[in-house]
Amino acid sequence: MSAHGQPGQRPALGIALILLMACCFASMDSSIRYLGGFLPVLIILWARYSFQALTMAVWLGLQSLRGRPAQFRAAHPRFQLARGLLLLATSAMSFYGVQYMPVAEFTAINMLTPVLVTLLAALLLHESVSRLRWALVIGGFAGALIVIRPGSGLFGWAVLFPLAGALTYASFQILTAKLAALESPYTTHFYTGLTGALLLSALLALLPLDLIGTLRTASAGQLGLLALIGLLGTLGHLLLILALGMAPTGTLMPFVYAQIGVAAFIGWLAFDHLPDGWAWVGMAVVSACGAAAAWLNVRRAQREAASPVALDTIAD
Repeated sequence: MSAHGQPGQRPALGIALILLMACCFASMDSSIRYLGGFLPVLIILWARYSFQALTMAVWLGLQSLRGRPAQFRAAHPRFQLARGLLLLATSAMSFYGVQYMPVAEFTAINMLTPVLVTLLAALLLHESVSRLRWALVIGGFAGALIVIRPGSGLFGWAVLFPLAGALTYASFQILTAKLAALESPYTTHFYTGLTGALLLSALLALLPLDLIGTLRTASAGQLGLLALIGLLGTLGHLLLILALGMAPTGTLMPFVYAQIGVAAFIGWLAFDHLPDGWAWVGMAVVSACGAAAAWLNVRRAQREAASPVALDTIAD
């Protein structure tokens, strides 16, 4: 089903799936923040990608047994590798960043991705950008500055994590927008997990981190939370894939920013933290400018090509 308003779409269900996806990612980030106090973040990151690779391998294998194409073969392995590397870098910024910043504020700054897509498209692809889209870029950065408040000492150098994550994910989205139609989303989902799992396994082998020993000494609750993080990350992206088949991307876009509100609510429940008044103002500005910029990016892409464009605000 394409994202062009064709008959048979179910926009209400698509929106519901996007809201569930927001809950998955906000819950995952909060779980990462908590578990990072007990286990090395690199091992948590490894578990998240290994879970995705294993789950998708089983899924594709079951599809093959049912007589459907298994889709294990990548038509464009270089694209899969580059895409996997960019998303792994984005996830690393998120996993480490939430150790130093509240999840809601981190999420808001990280959702600068749509305005950065506009900026990078103008600088690297030499696309023409309207005055409205430039205004949204400026507005998005202004909102981030309200959240960060440089010189206030609120977050310090830790703000580099969500800013770097938004930049790597914007690069990921530009690559995806150009090449997404070349592969099945399920094949891509498998290779994204596999790329991260293999690279992180190699890194763990080189570093003085005892993966097996850490897993053996972890409590049952910590191991359960580790598995939950992998499940939430994998499920969140699958919900995104399903939602994209049920409603136009432009319809879904505003609801993606519900993740900020969910993250704030979970942060209040789990860590007794609520953003202050100025942080709420900044998050509202980022959400408004990001949603508008993403919607304009999607509409432009839909005019230029017949294939749907993936949401450009999801980075976990």
